[in-house]
Amino acid sequence: MAGVDATIAKGFIDTTHMAVSGCSGGGVLSSWVIGHTDRFAAAAVRCPVIDWMSMTGNTDIPLFTYSFFQKPFWEDPSDWLAHSSVMTVGKVTTPTLLMTGVLDRRTPMPQTEEYYVALKVRGVPVKLLQFEGEYHGTGSKPSNFIRTQLYIITIAI
Repeated sequence: MAGVDATIAKGFIDTTHMAVSGCSGGGVLSSWVIGHTDRFAAAAVRCPVIDWMSMTGNTDIPLFTYSFFQKPFWEDPSDWLAHSSVMTVGKVTTPTLLMTGVLDRRTPMPQTEEYYVALKVRGVPVKLLQFEGEYHGTGSKPSNFIRTQLYIITIAI
């Protein structure tokens, strides 16, 4: 947020139309950001990890996921929960667009669906786009790449 503040201070940014977006690790961060600030007009969260505990049972990289934490969640879930965006969904007010590839095994669709349902239950404006034929990311096919970019460009207009 310090970088955002520094950019705004230069006077070139319309702060009423700022958006945040990211995919994979960036999806983790963009979902995290909107759970901690309401300064963005919209968010495009792509291929996120929302719940680190459930992620370990669905991803193709479970050992990599476990390596982030000192203890397995069954011994002490506190760090796992503290780093899961689903735990801050109660603070989200930012209209959110969620996008994930249906075939994604890295950050599987259930992660995105879990966040979608939580935002929907809370009444936060949210849309979910599931990209058929896509694995990790939403732009391996040229048509999906263009669709992804167009959706991201238009979220804060």
